Amino acid sequence: MRKESVSLRGKMVRDMMKNMMDSAMGHKFQTGEFRMNPVEPAWICPAEYEYEIIEMPLFKMEYLRPAGVCTGRVILQIHGGGYIGPMKNTYRDFAVQYSKRSMGGDVLTIDYRVAPECPYPAALEDAVAAYEWLLKERHYAPEKIVIAGDSAGGGLTLALTLYLRDHGMPLPAGIVVMSPWTDLTNSGESHVTNFNNDPQFGGTTDNMLYHSTYIGDADPTDPYLSPMFGEFDQFPPILMQVGSEEVLLSDTLTVADKIRKVHGRLRVSVYDGMFHVFQMALRLIPESREAWQEVGHFLELTYGIHRRETGRKVKLVRSGRDIRQEALQKKHGRTT
Repeated sequence: MRKESVSLRGKMVRDMMKNMMDSAMGHKFQTGEFRMNPVEPAWICPAEYEYEIIEMPLFKMEYLRPAGVCTGRVILQIHGGGYIGPMKNTYRDFAVQYSKRSMGGDVLTIDYRVAPECPYPAALEDAVAAYEWLLKERHYAPEKIVIAGDSAGGGLTLALTLYLRDHGMPLPAGIVVMSPWTDLTNSGESHVTNFNNDPQFGGTTDNMLYHSTYIGDADPTDPYLSPMFGEFDQFPPILMQVGSEEVLLSDTLTVADKIRKVHGRLRVSVYDGMFHVFQMALRLIPESREAWQEVGHFLELTYGIHRRETGRKVKLVRSGRDIRQEALQKKHGRTT
């Protein structure tokens, strides 16, 4: 699916983001100066959900479940933030979306360790530990697990799946990635062609993409760090979403080409005029609403969810009064 026009609201939000990123505040965001102590109001869990903090030895996880509902389905969410940003309210809102779109699924979001204090492979190790927790501690069946991530979390989602496959572990039922950062060498064509288009990372190399402290001493072409350099045979079905204006567009399209070459099950959607992780707009812009609807459809197919039609069809019948009135009109030579 490729959306071929940009909504007015989408343009406004894109321009607003561009203006913010050009400001001093935007520079601090791009370079990660706000990463340690993001100023956010307390997140209020919706009344119909249960919310729990899970303490792991090296990191925390947030576990969201619909109250009184047990579907056996779960989404493992891996948040973005350039491997330097912590858990934020946006991803708690994402968790609610994933739960609703999966018709009552649980959502586990990992607040994995971040750089520069904890470079590669810390985030990958935490992702593996979270996946094992779902299997061994909560006994979710692999065919009921979907892994989802955006930006760096999207790249980490793919890296985690590569690791699971390579180490003979059960694979999830499906994967959802939004604007995944799959190439930490930043070598894709769109880094040039979209350099002046991307409202978040365009126009400069002074940002978290080009100064990644997560790499540490590792080889940035290691597939567990930059999954674009990996191979994708035996992968579960995957939904990839990306904006056409992103410098990271190639990060999605190159991986998509590799998946096609091994005949993987893939749906890749490029949303015209959209920016990095535009799904954060939730219901604010039509493109984000459409993207979340697409996520819901993918989850329904992956989990084999069959919706019942609401209401029931009724047969249209003509009343006796209508028939009598039509007969009188014919008798007097009138038609309608």
